[in-house]
Amino acid sequence: QVQLVESGGGLVQPGGSLRLSCAASGSIFSIKTMGWYRQAPGKARELVAGITSGGSTNYADSVKGRFTVSRDSAKNTLYLQMMDLKPDDTAVYYCKLLNNRVWWGQGTQVTVSS
Repeated sequence: QVQLVESGGGLVQPGGSLRLSCAASGSIFSIKTMGWYRQAPGKARELVAGITSGGSTNYADSVKGRFTVSRDSAKNTLYLQMMDLKPDDTAVYYCKLLNNRVWWGQGTQVTVSS
């Protein structure tokens, strides 16, 4: 079993910043990729940013230049630094880990509103 616990969400004004964290524990081995997804009300879950075991990253076009994904392997923690947040970034953000199967966290709410 793998447990993923997200934290760092909250309410922020447009133009503000947040940093999300995802702490992984349990049977963590042979991690292939980790990533952040988000799901807004009435919309499908979508990829925000991902990082491979080799450190390669990819981003949704809508967040390029504003969000940065990183991973601290020693702490088994994934991060998402979000800057210049917009109301369209409002969603529940989920952490995903892929090793021999896919694991999901419970999600953390991010609300961007004035």
